Amino acid sequence: MSFLNRAKMAFFVLLAACSINSFAAPQIKTIKAVVVTMYEVGDAMGDEAGELQLWLERGTFKHKFDFPLGMYDLYLNDDGVLIICVGGGIPNATASIMALGLDSRFDLSKAYWLIAGIAGGDPEDLSLGSAAWAKHIVDGDLIYQIDAREIPKSWPYGIIPLGATEPAEEPEDISTGWSLDTVSFDLNSELADWAYTQTKDVKLSDSKGIKEFRALYKTYPNGQKPPFVTIGDTLSASKYWHGKYLNQWANDWLKLYGGPSANFMTSNMEDSGTLTSLMRLAKVKKVDPNRVMVLRTVSNYTMAPADKKTSWSITAPYPDGGYPAKDAAYVVGNTVIEKIIANWGEYENVLPYQIK
Repeated sequence: MSFLNRAKMAFFVLLAACSINSFAAPQIKTIKAVVVTMYEVGDAMGDEAGELQLWLERGTFKHKFDFPLGMYDLYLNDDGVLIICVGGGIPNATASIMALGLDSRFDLSKAYWLIAGIAGGDPEDLSLGSAAWAKHIVDGDLIYQIDAREIPKSWPYGIIPLGATEPAEEPEDISTGWSLDTVSFDLNSELADWAYTQTKDVKLSDSKGIKEFRALYKTYPNGQKPPFVTIGDTLSASKYWHGKYLNQWANDWLKLYGGPSANFMTSNMEDSGTLTSLMRLAKVKKVDPNRVMVLRTVSNYTMAPADKKTSWSITAPYPDGGYPAKDAAYVVGNTVIEKIIANWGEYENVLPYQIK
């Protein structure tokens, strides 16, 4: 072989080596759990705490990943727990979760998903600072709605299902003429039961502010209790609704779309968007839908006390700035996350409630 040919061969070998090094795929991070928070007040750390900040400041999430398609960067700890803040409202949640699910830097196929954030609470069921594990998530935006001043006298409220001509009373009454698959989501009820069992005795913080505020709800025994953990379902809507008639609608809507076992307890503004993305990602094996949990904690009530106007209640400041609910979302949620990480050797391939 001539010197020229040897030189050419050496050049191409070197070029190939450089190409391999330059285009080598980055190491994919195996994620054990994803914590989904909804909102932050300002910066991710160092100012007034929203949902994201409590997790970051109380944990060791030293790995930060740029996330230009989201609202905030992503944070990861050495145990494989990833934190995302999706942003408020169904559109933000849908876009952020889909972007994360398709992010090639992470393997989310065996990850447990904990959606944990504050919510409105039905005073018939819950008190301020309480936490509820959901089994059913129902969307409240995909509706027919007419002006409240024009509601027929026979209707309990001005909302009916898309495609319907009057209020539906049974699941069988829901029109099937609309190709919608994002109204109702049933979570893994056995996983919700397991999460509740791990957390039912967790002591939640009470405070002067929420004690005084819940005392206004004299006609609601559960609404006056100190904070507690329970199982209860959630209605998701980007609109911030309020009042006793809409509270009745929320209770009816959960049973209409979630079935007779569904029980409305909390109102949120993101979860049907989050679940829409997760269920689409499950179709391409990016996510295991049996590993999704939803925890909502009560920062405010969904209707006014009996002796006050709805217009006062909807704009009343959250007692103690909603901090007891934000704290509960972390304390209760982190109890489950720590359990998953501590038992990952078993929970990686077998769901927790399946282990005897």
